[in-house]
Formats: sequence, C-alpha cells, structure tokens
Amino acid sequence: MNKYEAEFSNLVRSFRKKHMGKGPSKITTTFCKQWAICEMEGNLSPVEKFIASANEGKQALRAARTEMVKEMYRKNPPVEMEEFLGCNFVELFVDIDIDRDFGMSIFVFDEDIQAKFSSQ
Repeated sequence: MNKYEAEFSNLVRSFRKKHMGKGPSKITTTFCKQWAICEMEGNLSPVEKFIASANEGKQALRAARTEMVKEMYRKNPPVEMEEFLGCNFVELFVDIDIDRDFGMSIFVFDEDIQAKFSSQ
C-alpha cells in the first residue's frame, strides 16, 4: 500500500465512522485502474456479532452491511475522497463475510487512479 492508498484507507474509515458510528479496525486499499479496492477487517460492532449468532441475524446483517452501505454513499457522496483523488466517485460495490468479519468495498471513479498515483 503506497501513501495515497493508505490515506484513502483513512478517508474510508473516517467516512464509515461518521455515518455508521464505527469504522473497520483494519483497511488495506489497492488502486487498480479506476478502482480503489478496500479489504476491511473488524467491521462488526459487539451488538452485530451477537445478532450474527443466529442464522436470520446473519442474513439481516449481510443485507444491512451491503445494501445500506451503498445507499449511505448515494445519500452522502464521498466528497473528501473525490477531493483527495481529484476525480469523481461513480459507483460502489460492497460485500461482507459475516462469519469472518471481513468485507470488501470497491469504489469506482471516473479516472485511472492507479496510473495517477502509482508514479508519485
């Protein structure tokens, strides 16, 4: 992870903390073409871990941690990320493995951020 990817990780953590009350404990970001791929560990709160102990709870949490997160970014565009990268946010893909408490978010931008930040 270069310094730009590390700073992007910090922006993701800050955004999640601001809008969800808790950010992941560990984020690793990789820029790949127009994508910022974030691997996230330690996403679930203690209450969510308790809810996940039941099968129905796992399904509800997975839905919340995917669809609701995407909706959060639609309602609250990540302006800080756009300003940092100097390009526009286009779309977000999200998935989480509730049992492992491991999530992936792929942020899509309108420019090749890998090329833009790999040589700096």
